Amino acid sequence: MAVHLTPDELSEATGLSRKEVVRLCVQEAVPIYNGRIDKTLFINSMSASGRRLPEGAESLMLEQPSVG
Repeated sequence: MAVHLTPDELSEATGLSRKEVVRLCVQEAVPIYNGRIDKTLFINSMSASGRRLPEGAESLMLEQPSVG
């Protein structure tokens, strides 16, 4: 899986709605650059702020980016 995901891809991976993903990015100052979000920054920002992410969202951190 890539490191930079669209809000739709991040939504699908975390189980949050697309609207919620974008709202959390704005609230936690996670940049959305060219329509993509750094999944590592998103997950770390959510964890640092004390937010509980849905079950399995933390596993996103363990996935290696695809090379190609």
